[in-house]
Amino acid sequence: MTDHLITLGIQIVPKSSSHDTYALIDRAIDIIQQSGVKYEITPFETVMEGKYEDLMMISEIAQKAVLEAGADECLVYYRIHYRKNQDVTFEEKRLNR
Repeated sequence: MTDHLITLGIQIVPKSSSHDTYALIDRAIDIIQQSGVKYEITPFETVMEGKYEDLMMISEIAQKAVLEAGADECLVYYRIHYRKNQDVTFEEKRLNR
């Protein structure tokens, strides 16, 4: 899509009849933390900064980790901010508030 940095917000909502939801979400957060990308955890989603392809790959791995940890299914919501010829960064967003 682009070689520039983007920000991607992901919310993974696991459903399980036998596992704690927060423990399942923690598995996704573990994957994001281990990936080495810049990220911020908020009450409703985790936001990452990086290249589009990298963040989508991390997102897919995180979803699979939640299923492997015991979720029966997952609802996944994305919010992506990118520009045609310029990076989108956490710092830039903070400066423009």
